[in-house]
Amino acid sequence: MADLIVKAAVKEALQDKNVASDFYDALDAEVNELLEDAARRAEENDRKTVQPRDL
Repeated sequence: MADLIVKAAVKEALQDKNVASDFYDALDAEVNELLEDAARRAEENDRKTVQPRDL
């Protein structure tokens, strides 16, 4: 699986919080699942374009 998130951006978004090293892999998996679900929904609606409503 390709990395879908940027660690520096996650750290910046969480500001003064510490981030466990395995958090990034878990977040990446969640994002990947979200994208797969959105792509599936677009296909089910006969579209090749994934739109916000697919989330």
